[in-house]
Amino acid sequence: MTPVFFALASAAAFGAMSVAIRVALRESSEAMRATLATLCVSLAVAVIASLPSHDYSDAWRFFLAGVLAPGLSQLLFTLSIREVGASRTSITVGTAPLFALTIAFIFLGEPVKGSLILGAAAIVAGGALLVAERGRPGHFRARGLFYALVASALFATRDNIVRALHAHGKPEAAAAATMLAGALVALCAARSLPTTRELRRLAPSGLLFGVSYVCLFEAYFRGRVSVVSPLVATESLWAMGLATLVFRRTEGLGRRVLVGAVAIVAGGVAIGLSAS
Repeated sequence: MTPVFFALASAAAFGAMSVAIRVALRESSEAMRATLATLCVSLAVAVIASLPSHDYSDAWRFFLAGVLAPGLSQLLFTLSIREVGASRTSITVGTAPLFALTIAFIFLGEPVKGSLILGAAAIVAGGALLVAERGRPGHFRARGLFYALVASALFATRDNIVRALHAHGKPEAAAAATMLAGALVALCAARSLPTTRELRRLAPSGLLFGVSYVCLFEAYFRGRVSVVSPLVATESLWAMGLATLVFRRTEGLGRRVLVGAVAIVAGGVAIGLSAS
């Protein structure tokens, strides 16, 4: 299968995961424990996916990437969902191609073309529209956008590390290694294991996150950052659409936010085209 298929599958699962976390957080506002529960379930998914390969010899190389994402990034991502909702968090994370491609151009030697500037401008404009949103819902906290932006930068750094090391090991084993590192980071933050109830409540988000991560690694082991990252950024549209359906009152988006979302995704696609 092509990296395009895996990238789009990862985006769809990740967008759905954002909404699933928001649903779970309605019963509990403890973001650290929610993150740990999600990562425990997703770790199980990644381990099961890696079993057929039976090759974990080089999986340790990806452990550092896992500390960054899903470790620190998922903590910030969950905090952002709690503060600003699933749709706005995912829209902000859609800026990841701007970070990912900049790193790839500098450190991985991927080619730079003129449309990169246009894509970057579209992402910046989309972000400005999101920040300047009027009529925000009552639960909105501006710091949530900052959490999502930092998470986006961590995602992008992780993507480049994975691509740089893709010749070492198998994608499923590498995904499991990063998930293990992420779970350990979340455990340090939560300082206690999740309860059975928390695991059950966060199981849907964990399953979706695990599927998303395995597909993501399959994509990066087959394609360049400049191709995969913009496609994965379409998760913003999946999350926005699903969140609007599930949370009509609290996740309703105005025209300005919708235009910003389209601009961010279009900018990511333009960046990808500039280097493909």
